[in-house]
Amino acid sequence: MTASSPLPTTSPLDAMPWLPYAAGAVVLGLLGWLIVIGVRYLCADKETRRSIWQAARIRRTWPRLARNLGLVTTDRTPTFLQSIADTKGGKKPEPRILTPSLSTETDSYGVTVTVKTVPKIGLEEFQKRADHLADAWGCTRVSVNPAGPGRLRIRAVRREPLFEPYAYTPDGKPPADLSVWDLGIDEYALASVLRMSNVPGVCVAGLPGYGKTSLINGLISRLAPSGAVQFAVADGKVSEAHEGDYADVVNRLFAFVGDDLEAANKLFNRLVKLRRARSSSIRRVLGTTNMWSKGPSTAWPLVVLVIDEAHTYFREYKGADPATKRLAQLAADNARLVEDLVKKGRSVGIVVVLATQKATGDAIPTFIRDVCPVSLSFAQKTTDAAVAALGEDIRNWPDANPVTMQDPGFVGVASMVRQGHEGFTRIRVPYVEPDHVARVAEASAHLTADPFELLVLQAGPNLLKDTDFDTTA
Repeated sequence: MTASSPLPTTSPLDAMPWLPYAAGAVVLGLLGWLIVIGVRYLCADKETRRSIWQAARIRRTWPRLARNLGLVTTDRTPTFLQSIADTKGGKKPEPRILTPSLSTETDSYGVTVTVKTVPKIGLEEFQKRADHLADAWGCTRVSVNPAGPGRLRIRAVRREPLFEPYAYTPDGKPPADLSVWDLGIDEYALASVLRMSNVPGVCVAGLPGYGKTSLINGLISRLAPSGAVQFAVADGKVSEAHEGDYADVVNRLFAFVGDDLEAANKLFNRLVKLRRARSSSIRRVLGTTNMWSKGPSTAWPLVVLVIDEAHTYFREYKGADPATKRLAQLAADNARLVEDLVKKGRSVGIVVVLATQKATGDAIPTFIRDVCPVSLSFAQKTTDAAVAALGEDIRNWPDANPVTMQDPGFVGVASMVRQGHEGFTRIRVPYVEPDHVARVAEASAHLTADPFELLVLQAGPNLLKDTDFDTTA
């Protein structure tokens, strides 16, 4: 009897010789991912590490939390594969639970969660459950905003950014976009900006020592490195340029006046004449009727007039003696001239920043204050002062009311209307060391130029004769 030869044996590796390489690639990829995560964690600061753990917890618990909060939807329509699959006894496929997917980014203040929405679960549903999300994630607050078609951005703040010191060191570089002014960070630790394109006036109010002048000096230090911005200051707290809060930036100002009403009147007259000259020549020089359609330039700079302690220049004087009558006449004329700049300076590139303690009608005339589209208020003592600064709607937003910000921990914190959105937001203005402000002003002093002289260079020497400068019109 002849012995039979053994049957050849085959292994899975013979059929799939690439399998070890694929497994090795997966292992290497996983190892590389773990190394990246580990290095990122080790290089992070203490607070960011806590945020990384928080983000991991958010991702891990999200499927269950989403169901508990009703942030899921049931899809009863079979998929293509389900519709062609063989179902025993004609049993219908089980409906699917659709849970919004998410991804996370971390920083020292918390986590930013990007959510991809599902049908029936969108912005409104997430906003209604923001407080529940904050509780579940261990956050001080949560905000939900759209991040594009089918996407939401959830900002989960773990620690309070408004209570922590925040400093800014100017880098001396001109800003890339002069139509956007950086203010600081908001209550969600996100960058807060003012969109200044076509904005003619900004009103800043608040108690002394809470950050008004710091805000303005910070803005000057950011904008000064650009030759496309020129500054003038009227400071009602001092008499001379070397005094007070603007002494460090005086080299970067093309004009400065103190508390002298007559000197201020001359400056305001001068700027109204500039406004009229620009209005009469803008089409010929720029080829447009709105400077913002092209943006500021060194030849046609954005002119920023800062009027600090504005009530100094507008207060009503009562008395029959000649000196008082003279002051009353100057104050009334100052109000008329500044009204002209705020109402008509937008398209030619003139912005007026008015700062005062209480933005009531006796400090800033209502015909000026009410046409300033941007308002900020630091701490206030009374609700009436808050309403004067921010409008009646602030009564409906008690959390943002500046009356609640009188604690010393709120020095440098202001409330402002959310541009393009409903309601108000609070921002922390960064503190800029005076030495840094002085350094930037000194380094950019050579950029200072009189905007009227620049206009004459473009429009020609006949500008003075061709333009009607009657400011009483």
